[in-house]
Amino acid sequence: MKRLILSALALLSLMSAWAQDAYVPSESNLAAREKFEDNRFGVFIHWGIYSMFAQGEWYLQEGGLNAAEYAKAAGGFYPASFDAREWVKAIKASGARYICFTSRHHDGFSMFDTAVSDYDMIDSTPFKRDIIAELAQACREEGIALNFYYSLADWTREDYPVGKTGHNTGRKGNAQDYDSYFSFMKAQLAELLTKYGDIGAIWFDGFWDHDSDPVPFDWRLPELYSHIHSINPACLIGNNHHRAVFPGEDFQMFERDLPGGSGWSKGREISNLPLEMCQTMNGMWGYKIADQNYMSSGELVRLLVRAVSKGSNLLINVGPQPDGNLPQAAVARLAEMGEWMNVNGESVYGCGAAGVPEKDWGVATAKDDKVYLHVFDVPENGIISVPLSELAGVFGQKPRWKKIKAELLGGAAVKPEVRDGNLVVTLGQLSPSADHVVRLSF
Repeated sequence: MKRLILSALALLSLMSAWAQDAYVPSESNLAAREKFEDNRFGVFIHWGIYSMFAQGEWYLQEGGLNAAEYAKAAGGFYPASFDAREWVKAIKASGARYICFTSRHHDGFSMFDTAVSDYDMIDSTPFKRDIIAELAQACREEGIALNFYYSLADWTREDYPVGKTGHNTGRKGNAQDYDSYFSFMKAQLAELLTKYGDIGAIWFDGFWDHDSDPVPFDWRLPELYSHIHSINPACLIGNNHHRAVFPGEDFQMFERDLPGGSGWSKGREISNLPLEMCQTMNGMWGYKIADQNYMSSGELVRLLVRAVSKGSNLLINVGPQPDGNLPQAAVARLAEMGEWMNVNGESVYGCGAAGVPEKDWGVATAKDDKVYLHVFDVPENGIISVPLSELAGVFGQKPRWKKIKAELLGGAAVKPEVRDGNLVVTLGQLSPSADHVVRLSF
């Protein structure tokens, strides 16, 4: 009982500290949030020396490996086929407008040239090239925003306070020092924010490593967030802690679940901040040779549209191969998504929820005074309908419905009618598609 009381008091103290650290986003930050929402579609890239094992990004933990033996993979990490420009061009062609790259994962290996560790691309691999510098340059050339994933947890550093994971990696555990580790993180984040141009966001992960501590662990997030905003006030901060947002955060993320879904977001408060769902194309984030169970491009298009219909971005993951190539299955799906986006992108970019609940036939998105009906499954009679009351949020309570216009994006106009309080659109017979989009406007 005494331990429970102490834990509760510690949690209250922590919450009080967060509350007292009032965060007022800058004008540049607010503008960056708006741009982030307008982009709607991004690509996550999980790549590190774990790709050498082709068993996913958690292999050091799941394989029960010794960190010193695992680190030897860096000595053979020579991704000869890596071409940042080819990556970015393939991603841009998909219609995605930003990339989130794993700068450092839980295995502690830094995918960039850092001055505060030798466990990085320059000092530990024969490749001797700064992956992130090349990626940042390619993104600037193609007009793609670049964000960084950064792990709070570390399974290899002796100064990291051991949490619920990374127990069998060979750490002695007698040098745990969060002050030291915190300084290390601040130094790396400063490098990431000053060496590689304009960075759009920092995507934190690993908070959950200490969510089972008897006494709540103080990550000192207000100080860490202030550190980032002091370097770049416009930089957005998100944290994959699976909780309601903390002060200082600029967007809310949902892992493998749509906001308000039945997975990890179930019961979680949805904030008024920009939202982002992240999901894998197959079953893993990092490259796993045996996992070829990719979603189809049609499934990915529908997932993207469903996310936007809930006011969320979609961050879809690709796990590059150890040779530096993006898996061909992923590249093919990105290209097919791009073909759809070339015709229908206006129903995604800058769009959000339309106030129309999901239907048997699909979902709806909205932008300004337009509603986009995304028809995943055309009914046998070729007719879809939406209650007029559900369109009132965009079109007003008493619109002149006879003036409404409906047209298929990339196709012909279709005639809408009002019947029994519903807007009815006759589509007729359409060729197969992941998503037929009907634009409604006055």
